[in-house]
Amino acid sequence: MAIATLFTALLVCMFLGMPIAIALGFSSMLTILLFSNDSLASVALKLYESSSEHYTLLAIPFFILSSAFLSTGGVARRIIDFAMDSIGHIRGGLAMASVMACMLFAAVSGSSPATVAAIGSIVIVGMVKAGYPEKFASGVITTSGTLGILIPPSIVMLVYAAATEVSAAKMFMAGLIPGLMMGFLLMIVIYIVARFKNLPSRPFPGFKQLGISSAKALGGLALIFIVLGSIYGGVASPTEASAVACMYAYFIAVFGYRDIGPLKNVAWRNPNEAIPSAIVRNLGHMVLGLIKTPIDKEIRHVVRDGAKVSIMLLFIIANAMLFAHVLTTERIPHIIAEYIVGMGLPAWGFLIIVNLLLLAAGNFMEPSAIVLIMAPILFPIATQLGIDPIHLGIIMVVNMEIGMLTPPVGLNLFVTAGITGRSIGWVIQSVLPWLVLMLAFLVLITYVPQISLFLPELLDKLNGY
Repeated sequence: MAIATLFTALLVCMFLGMPIAIALGFSSMLTILLFSNDSLASVALKLYESSSEHYTLLAIPFFILSSAFLSTGGVARRIIDFAMDSIGHIRGGLAMASVMACMLFAAVSGSSPATVAAIGSIVIVGMVKAGYPEKFASGVITTSGTLGILIPPSIVMLVYAAATEVSAAKMFMAGLIPGLMMGFLLMIVIYIVARFKNLPSRPFPGFKQLGISSAKALGGLALIFIVLGSIYGGVASPTEASAVACMYAYFIAVFGYRDIGPLKNVAWRNPNEAIPSAIVRNLGHMVLGLIKTPIDKEIRHVVRDGAKVSIMLLFIIANAMLFAHVLTTERIPHIIAEYIVGMGLPAWGFLIIVNLLLLAAGNFMEPSAIVLIMAPILFPIATQLGIDPIHLGIIMVVNMEIGMLTPPVGLNLFVTAGITGRSIGWVIQSVLPWLVLMLAFLVLITYVPQISLFLPELLDKLNGY
C-alpha cells in the first residue's frame, strides 16, 4: 500500500502540473504520515542531510557558475573558430566543426542546454548562410548539445554519484570514451550525408590562421586539462576541481578574454604602446578590475543566473533525496529487486526494461530528477544481477541524453526553438533522424560495457588498485 501511495501521489502531482521538486516532497511526506513510523521532524533532518552529507554535490554550483562565465564570455566563439579552422575545409566540415565545438564546450561546461545555447546561437546562423539546410543545422546542434552531460565534467554524473555513492571521478572517467565515440559517430554520419547531398565546405585557412585560432581558444580549452587532468591524475577530487574551474572561468572571461566585466573592451596593448608600459597599465587595470568585480552589473548578472540554476537543481535534489529515504525505509527497492531476481530475469533482459523505463521517464521529467528517483530503485537490482554500477550510470546518462531530445520536456528542443525562432514541432522534425542514431548508440553502450569501463579499470591498474 505504501508503494502504491508513494508513486500514485507522485504521478497525480506531476499530471496536475506541480513542480517536480514539490511533487517529490509532497508524495514523500504523505507516505511518511500514513505508513511510516518516522515523525515529520525527520523530514527536516533528511532535507538538511541530503545536501550536507553529500560532499560531491558541492561541485554542482561551482560547475554551473563556471559554465555561466564561459557561456557569457567569448570562450564559445573562440572554440568555434578553432573547430572551423581545423576541419571546416572537409566536405560537410562546418557541421562537423559544430559537433567538435559542442564536444569541446561540453568538456568545460557540464551542461547540455548551455552547450546548445552557447554553440547553437552562433553556428546555426553560420551554417545556414554557408548553404546548409536550416533543419539539418538545427538537428545537428540540438543532438550534439546532449554531449554536455556525457562528456565529463557532467552535472548528471555528479547527481548519480551522490544518489548511489559511487565514485564521481570514476563516473567522469567512464563517460570520456562514450562521449568521444558519440561525437565522432555524429561526424562520420555528417560526412556521409554531406557526400550524398553535396553540402558545402570552406577553404582551408592555412596553418598560420589555424595556429592563431588555436592560441586564442587555448585559454578556454586549458580548462579541460585543468579539470580532467587533476581528477584523472588523482591530484584533486571532482569537487575540488570544480572550485578551481569556477575561479579559472572567472579569470579567463573577465581578465583574459575581457568579454565581460570591468575590463570589457580594454586592450592588452594599444597601438604603438611600449611593452613595459602595457604591462604596468594592465597590472593597474587588473587591480581595479578585482575591486570593481562585486559591483559590476554583468558579473552580478552571471552570478545571479548561476545561483538561480543551482538553487533550483539543489532543491530538486533535496526533495529527491527525501523520496529516496522513503523508498529505503519502506524497503521498496529491496522488494522490487527480490521480485525481479525471483523471476529469473537475465541481466540483458533487465537492461531492456531499464532503457524502456528511462526513455519513457525522459519524456516527462528533468534528467537529474529521473536519476535521483530511479537510481535508488535500479542500483540494488543491478548489483544483484552482476551489472557494474558505473556501467549502469553511463546507461542512465545516455538515456538522459535522449530525453533531452524528446517532447514534451526535452530541454534542448526549447533552446533550439528559441535560437531559431521556429516551433517545437519543427525542431522535433529536425531531430528525428538523429534520434535513430542515438538509440543505436544506446544499444551499443548497454551491451558493450567495456566501452564505459575500459578507462576506469585501466587507471585503477595504473594506480595499483
